[in-house]
Amino acid sequence: MKIISIFLLIIVTTACGFQPLYVQHKSGDWYSDSSYDLSISNEMSQIKVLPIADRFGQQLRNELLDILTPKGTPKHAKYRLSIKLANKTTTQQAMRDDVTATSERIEYRVEYNLFEETTKLVSGDSIAFVSYDILSNPYSTTMAQKKAEIDASKIIANDIALRIGAYFHTQLSGK
Repeated sequence: MKIISIFLLIIVTTACGFQPLYVQHKSGDWYSDSSYDLSISNEMSQIKVLPIADRFGQQLRNELLDILTPKGTPKHAKYRLSIKLANKTTTQQAMRDDVTATSERIEYRVEYNLFEETTKLVSGDSIAFVSYDILSNPYSTTMAQKKAEIDASKIIANDIALRIGAYFHTQLSGK
């Protein structure tokens, strides 16, 4: 029974129309060939991520470089990605009896623009919500705060890369 349910799950999953975002099959059918068109990945590797202010911006830029240009920064970039931290809001939550918070929630919102020379191709906002506990040990609280900041940069970098990948997917595949 377990084998039959796994087999049915595989059949249902393949019938849903799932396609990889960053690569495409060279032939029209998913089952006919194992060769891929890497033009979307190649286009994304031509993006120069401009420097971003502050420590959070540095972490975000490093995450984007790892995702978009894993083989290194292009010497002659075709595209420029500019990012600006638009808003960082900290909210204290879970108050104790002495009116001190036991956790903080941080909202990071960035604005990004992808340019080809002077033409704006993609623009938008990306938001990440993270939280951490405020502990009695200040060192532990500081480390939790830094970990939350790193997590937020990963969330935003993945969101931006996904949106840019979707743009190139529609442009290059015509879908």
